Amino acid sequence: MEILIMLVPIIILMYFMQRSQKKQQRKRQEVLDSMRPGNQVVTIGGLHGVVSEIDDEKKTVTLDCEGIYLEFDRASIRTVKSADTGENAQSTVPPTDNAPDHSSEEMNAENNSQEEQEDKDQSQE
Repeated sequence: MEILIMLVPIIILMYFMQRSQKKQQRKRQEVLDSMRPGNQVVTIGGLHGVVSEIDDEKKTVTLDCEGIYLEFDRASIRTVKSADTGENAQSTVPPTDNAPDHSSEEMNAENNSQEEQEDKDQSQE
């Protein structure tokens, strides 16, 4: 009887977790199925491109990245954007852009100041 009391909550928890996962899978599949040539996409590696061709047999997508054509598995697409507006039509992962926005001039200035500090430290030794 004690075992039954312990198993019931565990089974209920597993049911709701599985239900949530199936819902997420269904949503992701809808996003991938809605992808059409001309849509802007972002891969899981962060590559931005425009869908050029979709091969349903091989389950691949050919992306045009500023004149360079790359072939990816459909599963590697993270975000699909609308072709017309460029706004997110559907997204499988919420955007997490927490990276600071540094211009190349700021980066060069930082690197130069770090190098100067290292040179000073070495000369003092």
